Amino acid sequence: MADAPPPAPSPVALDDVRARIDEIDAGLLALLDERTALGKQVAAAKAAAGQADRFGLRPGRETEILRRLLAMPRQGASDALVIRVWRELMGQSLALQGPFNLTVWGGPTPARAVELARLRFGAAPSLRMAQKPEDAIAAARLKGGVGVAMLSGDSAWWGRLLAEPKLKVFAVLPCLNAWGPPSALAFAEVEVEPTGADITLWVTDAPGPAARTAEALSRDGVAAELLSEAGGLKLFTLAGYYQADDERLARAPGRLSGVIGAAPEPFDV
Repeated sequence: MADAPPPAPSPVALDDVRARIDEIDAGLLALLDERTALGKQVAAAKAAAGQADRFGLRPGRETEILRRLLAMPRQGASDALVIRVWRELMGQSLALQGPFNLTVWGGPTPARAVELARLRFGAAPSLRMAQKPEDAIAAARLKGGVGVAMLSGDSAWWGRLLAEPKLKVFAVLPCLNAWGPPSALAFAEVEVEPTGADITLWVTDAPGPAARTAEALSRDGVAAELLSEAGGLKLFTLAGYYQADDERLARAPGRLSGVIGAAPEPFDV
């Protein structure tokens, strides 16, 4: 006679599930509070090391943290959830270390610009709207200032960064592919470091169609894609991290050209 099948496990009582959620919430709050408080200790350590005047934003380190977390095993938390939660945590920590504010120029889509800024930097930094992109650039020169400006066919504002060597583009927004195509750039007085999977922002006044410039770059081993074009200038993304003095870029078409920053590749989420 065949053995009887094992009995099906009893369903978990809803009240038990809710009780466990309450326990986890309490533990999460304690950990969130502890992690956030560490931001003040970071600020104190920087002051002791004579770095109190430096803006604490380190986009390369933030990206490395997120990539490490996304590589960890999980049962239910999606990649998008992990990124959103840690963006908020990192933004809050940075705000505790000193001035941290956003100045956003939205062009024809101001609401979208604000959405992209908040998705990338969280709710912690203050945010004000700029009447023109030059206002966002000016605000980014100040300590703790980050400029965010939309890409628009009516404005080549990003070309002005060629004359702003201290300002660097460090993020292409949105930072998740699922949130739409590249629509804005974030820039500040920060150090832009390679992360192993990056894109470089390069401007040129090369005449003719963008495809011709991209082809010339490809013959020198540089993969380029047009991101925006206006006012006789073209903005390309280059696959990889390129130094401003790279000989391949020096040989590229255009009399006025240069690197205006680099950013981690958007998360494939």
